[in-house]
Amino acid sequence: MSNAYDIIVIGAGPGGYVTAIRAAQLGFKTAVVEKKHLGGICLNWGCIPTKALLRSAEVYHHMEHAKDFGLSADKIGFDMDAVVKRSRGVSKQLATGVGFLLKKNKVDVIWGSAKLTAPGKMTVTGADDAPKGALGGGDYSAKHVIVATGARPRVLPGLEPDGKQVWTYFEAMVPDELPKKLLVVGSGAIGIEFASFYRTMGAEVTVVEVLPQILPVEDAEISAHARKRLEKAGMKIHTDTKVAKLDKGKDSVTATLEFKDGKSEKLTVDKVISAVGVVGNIEKLGLEDLGVKTDRGCVVTDGLGRTNVKGLYAIGDVAGPPMLAHKAEHEGVICVEGIKGLDVHPMDKLKIPGCTYCNPQVASVGLTEAKAKEAGYKVRVGHFPFIGNGKAIALGEPEGLVKTVFDDKTGQLLGAHMVGAEVTELIQGFVVAMNLETTEEELIHAVFPHPTLSEMMHESVLDAYGRVIHT
Repeated sequence: MSNAYDIIVIGAGPGGYVTAIRAAQLGFKTAVVEKKHLGGICLNWGCIPTKALLRSAEVYHHMEHAKDFGLSADKIGFDMDAVVKRSRGVSKQLATGVGFLLKKNKVDVIWGSAKLTAPGKMTVTGADDAPKGALGGGDYSAKHVIVATGARPRVLPGLEPDGKQVWTYFEAMVPDELPKKLLVVGSGAIGIEFASFYRTMGAEVTVVEVLPQILPVEDAEISAHARKRLEKAGMKIHTDTKVAKLDKGKDSVTATLEFKDGKSEKLTVDKVISAVGVVGNIEKLGLEDLGVKTDRGCVVTDGLGRTNVKGLYAIGDVAGPPMLAHKAEHEGVICVEGIKGLDVHPMDKLKIPGCTYCNPQVASVGLTEAKAKEAGYKVRVGHFPFIGNGKAIALGEPEGLVKTVFDDKTGQLLGAHMVGAEVTELIQGFVVAMNLETTEEELIHAVFPHPTLSEMMHESVLDAYGRVIHT
């Protein structure tokens, strides 16, 4: 078999495998290089298994509150090994599915670690545990090479994970037992999701965030609502706070917390989760030798994934924020469609939704109210609370908020922000609206089904224009 391809994708995470499949659909002879996991971190250690854990926590929460629904449930409990086993099973099923899809689309899998030796050329060092039918190490070439190597947990000095007492998301996903006391450092999506899972399962959880609000990229009102709900559930949250150092004991860790006012205190816990972000995997690929331009640990690309080196592209986490699986997938598709010469639109990062699957869920797209004002817009802002929605009350989920931000001059939807039950499933309605350049007029005239949570989206738009009905 020839080792020459039209397109080789380095990395088989969500961005990489989707890119490879789309390339094959477009008629390119395609291969994907992977050294460890088909499906990447997302399917194996990120997006998917965490959602399985959070689903277990959600069911457990409902069982504990069965009485609220006129039901009875005795001897409520859980088996952490079984919870983890289910999560791993979900990941395995999906990773197997990725292998099937690659084979179905006639994408070759090259198992190992790739290093670029010249434009369009690479050497792959073989790795263990190759799936059946995968190609091994050797020299390969391609007219177009797409780097999709993803990211890994960021490590801060003094917070270095050891896999035992100080965890990254890898260890946090497969606990031997539930820690009684847990410190989560960082309140982005990863940190808050794990904090929510462990708190729901019964751990005493403290979250420390160096910035003024949790979920720092979210709208301030939405963040404040989420914080109130999380604290009501028993979580302790410190913002404007730094973990100055960690002192490890035999079976515990003592953290020194430094507050904005200069005061400090010590907190002793069983485990620490370091969730201070991720950093792109751009090392050991040969990018430096080829003169590939990088900035702050990411490969610099244009809106179609092209780097400054002809024939070399980058997508997903290595191409910079937002570091989200769905961004990587879409970025990869427009990259290969651009290579094919199709008429494609460059990536518009303002229209990429962000979701956090804690309890309560948080979802958003576009500009926050503050960012819209900073950009010079005069805005109209609409709000609608869950308590005004019949379906939310029937679900037993009366706490939450939908917020919309419009340009007062044109009626353009600039952003939408939600907190509450199932908002991660609702946000796509606003994403579609923004992609269609929908104004308030079209949204007001759209008919939303009753009774649904989606009616709150409509009411929020109505509120922005003084026409809200149910508050």
